[in-house]
Amino acid sequence: MITRFAPSPTGPLHLGHAYSAILAHDMARAQGGQFLLRIDDLDQSRARPEWEALIYEDLRWLGLDWDGPVRRQSEHFDAYTRTLETLAQHGAVYPCHCSRADITAAANAPQEGVPDFGPDGRIYPGTCRGRNYADRADTDALRYDLSKTLGPASRMPTFEETGPSHAGLHRVTAEYLLTRVGDPILARPNFAASYHFAVILDDSCSGVTHVIRGEDLFEATYLQRFLQSELGLPPPIYHHHRLIRDEDGKRLAKRDDARAIAKFRAEGASPQDIRHMVGL
Repeated sequence: MITRFAPSPTGPLHLGHAYSAILAHDMARAQGGQFLLRIDDLDQSRARPEWEALIYEDLRWLGLDWDGPVRRQSEHFDAYTRTLETLAQHGAVYPCHCSRADITAAANAPQEGVPDFGPDGRIYPGTCRGRNYADRADTDALRYDLSKTLGPASRMPTFEETGPSHAGLHRVTAEYLLTRVGDPILARPNFAASYHFAVILDDSCSGVTHVIRGEDLFEATYLQRFLQSELGLPPPIYHHHRLIRDEDGKRLAKRDDARAIAKFRAEGASPQDIRHMVGL
């Protein structure tokens, strides 16, 4: 078993991060496996070295040790670009100049019961589909053309889930991708890759066998598993755990400094206190 914890260095870790990191660490150690640490710093405009340093400090204070060197996404931009170029050579990628406002204006009113948003944001209506990859401008995003892949004979992948809310075998369907995702973004302007694209490459390169993360990312697994299949990447097993919420039932966010691990540490809490707070 190889698990990983992959925070972004854009703010302090909170109790929700502690729960996810401890769970991934303890599950791997219980099986004699490895626990990896990755820094998801795709967004260089928001990443800060002081936040990255605090991640290491918080995890060590919690008693979590990781195996091997830390993988930082910012050190692998070339690998993302090479993979994008390979997909483009197969005609599966096209440039898109649509802004969020453009997509909102172009999207038809959704049918009753059909969502307007999915795991990749607002469902894209395909405005730029058909544009040639060679016409890409610096301000364009890159999208994956589902119409080039999905058809009546398409063999759709499955993924195994062991989390408490969705345990079982799940199949990705063309209907889900077309109605809940649309052509997904693989790279944004000034970004080497999108989140969904980068994480599947990172996990594969690191040999991650079990992805432990919050249940708010369960729906995104259908998109990520599809992209893994298209790239021929081995699928990990997924475990989506419950979220740690505040008194009002809202999931914690990095802006919620009141529940930052560093704050509890400064107030005299122990690592065991943190485990107790998150129900471990």
